[in-house]
Amino acid sequence: MTLSPPIARVRQSIPQPRVADLAATIRRSLLESKLKDRVKAGGRIALGVGSRGITTIPILARSAIDTLKEMGFRPFIVAAMGSHGGATAEGQRELLAGYGVTPEAMGVDVLTDMDVVTVGTSPVGLPIFFDKNAWNADGIVLLNRVKPHTDFHSKYESGVLKMLVIGLGKRDGASQIHKLGLRGMKEVLPAVGKILIEKTPFALGLAVLENAEDYPAEIVALEPEEVLEVEPGLLDKARELIGRLPFDRIDVLIVGELGKNYSGAGLDPNVIGRLMVETQGDYDRPVVTRLGVLDVSEESHGNIVGVGFADLTTEKLVSKLDPEPFRINVLTSCFLERARIPITLENDRAVFETAVETCWRMNSSEVRLVIIPNTLELNDLWVSPALEAEVAAHPHLKRETEYIEIPFDSAGELDQETLFPESVRGRRAAGAAYAGA
Repeated sequence: MTLSPPIARVRQSIPQPRVADLAATIRRSLLESKLKDRVKAGGRIALGVGSRGITTIPILARSAIDTLKEMGFRPFIVAAMGSHGGATAEGQRELLAGYGVTPEAMGVDVLTDMDVVTVGTSPVGLPIFFDKNAWNADGIVLLNRVKPHTDFHSKYESGVLKMLVIGLGKRDGASQIHKLGLRGMKEVLPAVGKILIEKTPFALGLAVLENAEDYPAEIVALEPEEVLEVEPGLLDKARELIGRLPFDRIDVLIVGELGKNYSGAGLDPNVIGRLMVETQGDYDRPVVTRLGVLDVSEESHGNIVGVGFADLTTEKLVSKLDPEPFRINVLTSCFLERARIPITLENDRAVFETAVETCWRMNSSEVRLVIIPNTLELNDLWVSPALEAEVAAHPHLKRETEYIEIPFDSAGELDQETLFPESVRGRRAAGAAYAGA
């Protein structure tokens, strides 16, 4: 079998905007908002927190809670994550706890009940469902990032509006949007969002834009009447900030871990170039001939959604599948292509060697190989010599090591922790707290 080429570490260092003081920015955003005009003194405010892996979510959420208390409100946290966590209260509580959002850390109740109320009827005649705990609050503040969606491109993608409609719609609300496929996401979601802005106690959105280093670049407070008008512009900004691979053509792309904490799709299509949505084409770049994924993050709790993006995977990854949350998430999304199990091999070495052997190159010295820890953390890459000229010509890339043999252990497993010590997996192995905690 063809041997894999050697690799060297490359650093991608694009200058990034950053919020200097997260807690102070959240506090100022709340204090300068119209929240006191919208919610009575002493009112109960539901702070919506989702399942997306905002790296600094413990800081942001705790600052919001503390400021809401300072303003004289009685805040609590409500899970706003649709059908994630197996669409159960226990599963959603576990997901939030994995991000450091617990009653003990936040100093307030964390409510993850799946009960909903029916708010009205959507333009296509389907009922509009909404989280019961949030509905019964005096005000709702949503804390969510705005970023390009993993399933579609439209005026509204991932953001405050989507969290209002799908996140607080719980499983029932998410299903009503997703069951119509792309039409549901592009047309029905904004229409339902407009209804919910008018009919629910939604009082403020805290929109977080993250830079390519997964750190907040900007935090914007959105009043209810501003969401529909302002959020599309924030999405455009977020699209410019998103981390991307610096190569247009890759023969072999190896991803250390997929995971819901890295992308709602497990692997971010905006990074890998593969959309895998029925009836839709892939993105123009990067073009990846052979994609292998080695493992699933612990934070995904057995939900291996996104494995279908890959051509090759490992028995290790597939063995971690928890069928129930995986099935619920996939069927709720109505995007089934991404759930197909690819060719499954005995270990990481077999994935590398099979990918190299089948990537349409004459020999391994020609193979344009890239290794990344996940599709969220893209500052450190490991690449093969075939990409040397492109690295040298790129203004924001620097090769930091000599070329070495790919580090497999005696069982044929890749030493990801050594290759990517600063990644989520590397910090996890070192016993570090969740990023941002």
